Amino acid sequence: MDPQNVNPESKLLLNQAKTLRFHTGNLVNRSRMKKKCPGSTSEELRDCIQATLRDWMSTKKLPTMDSPDTLVCSIPEATDAITPEEREEVKVSVKLFLCESGQSAIGDAVEMACKTLAVSQLDSVIIVPPGPLEGNSQTLADLQRVWEELEGLVRSQKIAAIGTSDLDKDLLEQLYNWAQVKPSSNQVNLASCCVMPPDLTAFAKEFDIQLLTHNDPKELMSAATFREAMQEGAEDLSITDWRLEWVLRYSVIVKSRGIIKSKGYLVSATRASP
Repeated sequence: MDPQNVNPESKLLLNQAKTLRFHTGNLVNRSRMKKKCPGSTSEELRDCIQATLRDWMSTKKLPTMDSPDTLVCSIPEATDAITPEEREEVKVSVKLFLCESGQSAIGDAVEMACKTLAVSQLDSVIIVPPGPLEGNSQTLADLQRVWEELEGLVRSQKIAAIGTSDLDKDLLEQLYNWAQVKPSSNQVNLASCCVMPPDLTAFAKEFDIQLLTHNDPKELMSAATFREAMQEGAEDLSITDWRLEWVLRYSVIVKSRGIIKSKGYLVSATRASP
């Protein structure tokens, strides 16, 4: 990016912000994202962060006396809110990747998704909690806190259904037996499992849990890759002190036709404490 294209107000706002939120806009309509087909979800996310930050940095800002702690980087013309007339015709599905164990991360992410898409409720949310320490396996205890937060959002009607990702039969059964709001779905990565495990299939069928497939990597984006994407989007700024907090991927699907009307990412990062 040519430094001459960087708006001075953008640099000032970014340097003073404590929390950074990205909205990539509707990738279905963004022609600049179609110049190349990303080889993976991680590559797509990296391209999105870089392109969104680059565009935002070069966009003229209205003069302001305030320097908000939370800065939202989005391109207004790239957004795609759902109108009240079409709400019943579409399904809003979300997958939320938690990169840190923040207490308010889930609520903040769901609130931003609802506000961005102009809806009062998300139809489904699949949660991916932070991975366990290297050498450890995921346990029920790892899931319980995030699941309780999701249950609260179901009760407050912010989410209609909640699901999991990459749980084997034993862990899914433990969660199902413990949870008050039962998981409605469980995603399985077919890269590590070419055929659905029979015990998982039998359990899901018995308790009406939908089994879905996905090809997301175990770590959607490393801290180093996130910093690289930001550096590429804002070449002349130092961004080494930003930490990735969560990534939310949404899809808006037309129910009657099964086609994706819009999809995109919401991303949150926080500035590391000195």
